[in-house]
Amino acid sequence: MILGLLGPLAGLVVIYFIKYSSSKFGDFLDVFIHDNRLITSVGTLSLLANALLFALYVQLDKYQTFKGIFIVTLIYGILILVLKILN
Repeated sequence: MILGLLGPLAGLVVIYFIKYSSSKFGDFLDVFIHDNRLITSVGTLSLLANALLFALYVQLDKYQTFKGIFIVTLIYGILILVLKILN
């Protein structure tokens, strides 16, 4: 489950450095939380990191690990949806 928590955070940091590095990370997070377009696009791209982890652990037959990654991915997806609805 910890891998599932770290994957999207790592994805978010990578997206920040690739596209938004000219602004402060705190400002980027503030815009991410309050801008519906950014919530959808950046949130989805962040979750791709979990998709890669999920595929890796399926190949390695680590069933308990990929179940945890899947559950955390669902939770992240629901949180992104809630953020989008509340904005």
